Amino acid sequence: MTEPASDAILERMMALHPKIIDLTLDRVWRLLAALDHPERKLPPVIHIAGTNGKGSTLAMIRAGLEGSGHIVHAYTSPHLARFHERIYCAGQLISESDLTTVLEDCYDANAGNPITYFEITTVAALLAFSRVPADYCLLEVGLGGRLDATNVVDVPEVTVITPVSIDHQQFLGETLPEIAGEKAGILKRQRPCIVGPQNEDALDVIEARAAKVSAPLQVYGQHWHVGTEHGRLVFQDETGLLDLPMPKLLGAHQVQNAGAALAVLRQLGLGEDACEAAVTKAKWKARMQRLTRGPLVDAAGNAELWLDGGHNAAAGVALAQVLQGLPPKPTYLICGMLKTKDVRGYMAPLADHVTELFAVSIPGETATLDASETAEAARQSGVASEASPDILSAVETITKVDPGARILICGSLYLAGHVLRQNG
Repeated sequence: MTEPASDAILERMMALHPKIIDLTLDRVWRLLAALDHPERKLPPVIHIAGTNGKGSTLAMIRAGLEGSGHIVHAYTSPHLARFHERIYCAGQLISESDLTTVLEDCYDANAGNPITYFEITTVAALLAFSRVPADYCLLEVGLGGRLDATNVVDVPEVTVITPVSIDHQQFLGETLPEIAGEKAGILKRQRPCIVGPQNEDALDVIEARAAKVSAPLQVYGQHWHVGTEHGRLVFQDETGLLDLPMPKLLGAHQVQNAGAALAVLRQLGLGEDACEAAVTKAKWKARMQRLTRGPLVDAAGNAELWLDGGHNAAAGVALAQVLQGLPPKPTYLICGMLKTKDVRGYMAPLADHVTELFAVSIPGETATLDASETAEAARQSGVASEASPDILSAVETITKVDPGARILICGSLYLAGHVLRQNG
């Protein structure tokens, strides 16, 4: 099979900067200027930051907008199976020809100057969006917010901050207030911001930043509320009450994410049809996704096979809540994680819900934690565990012992991407 032209350009882009992450906006502004500022030619922008729930919230906002007949651009990261997943252009994944064109245009305009892979590919997404008409443009922050490559739109329609927790300390700061300060960097003067559930220390920082730039906040627990009642989702704000089906995306945390999405849609003046579409039609891969095809599914036989890409302590708590809500069944984890993550923090909430964990190294990732180290961290967190040579071997071992088990592959978006490339 011939390699797509976009892959070759993306590989060249990887060599433009010695670091994968180097937070600053100077290089982005330079390239945007060379391209005649595509960020100024976008439809109304909804900009989303936070530690957990950004992607799911974006997916629900997108479903709500499209359910009300709007044409939507959306930019997310990282991709799972193919780079094209990052750029959703006017209702469709960007085509290979269009992706190749914008990547070439950005590469040429950059003229060999240092720029990180994320920065130049973010500019490529903005360039693609500027060339195709749409009603709204959804931008998900890659890392942090203040110095993230997406933070180049001066007047967004609305910003969103989903729950903030400890993650990426080497880039964003060691404390929750420091990290919240970076996330709050997306707030813009006099532009409204929807704020999801927050720790008090994080909320204090967000509110202080909002006051400084006169950004009106719509805060969970103050201006809007969301919960469940009799198997339904109930949302309330100053406009009134919504009684909706439960979110299609599984987990109690998705109720909170749905609340933020609904608050955005109400801020935009959309009605109940859009809100119902947000919760019933959203799709988001690798968030408690049931796998239904591929060699791993074949090997699993009668066992359930699930996939989740959450990878920090807050994600571990959310995943434990999901497992607690599923019908009782012996549950086995196949887990691979990166060296930069809080492995024990992720695993500790899962201990009471798991029969055994099989640790794997993430294929093709230099920053993977070795399977033996992941297994040891799991044991220290109270989870029975052993190392396995690969995912398929782990599935075969589990199903030989327990043919009707529930198997959850988890711990990293990179591991999830590897799985989806073969079983998507």
